[in-house]
Amino acid sequence: MNSERVRPVEILLVEDNMGDVRLMQEAFGMAGVKNRVNVAKDGEEAIAFLRRTGEFASAPRPDLILLDLNLPRKDGREVLAEIKADTQFRRIPVVILTSSQAEEDILRAYNLNVNSYITKPSDHDHLMNMVRGIEEFWLKVVKLPKD
Repeated sequence: MNSERVRPVEILLVEDNMGDVRLMQEAFGMAGVKNRVNVAKDGEEAIAFLRRTGEFASAPRPDLILLDLNLPRKDGREVLAEIKADTQFRRIPVVILTSSQAEEDILRAYNLNVNSYITKPSDHDHLMNMVRGIEEFWLKVVKLPKD
């Protein structure tokens, strides 16, 4: 049995739709993922969470970021660019999780060094499959940096 990871995986979900937040939290819970899903409701909060400022002074460092593109105050594209430009955060895997299927959004995200791009599923079964896929790949297969 692999006992390397002694703490739960810290996931930062950056999502302004509280209905989607609730669904994601429930899906991760139902999938049995051993993690903590932290939530930032806009791009400004996401950066504050990462920089541990204000109300996020004691925030854990995320092991994985699930980032919506269409956010208030600072959109996901700006957040992604800021994360990938910062030597403290660029190694944290970022998965775009958005309703946009626009080719220009996909290309721009990969040009900004996103780690993967997922279109939000439209029903519960597809949501559960997506969460299981994220768990299997990002939390079991991939070796994440420890810092």
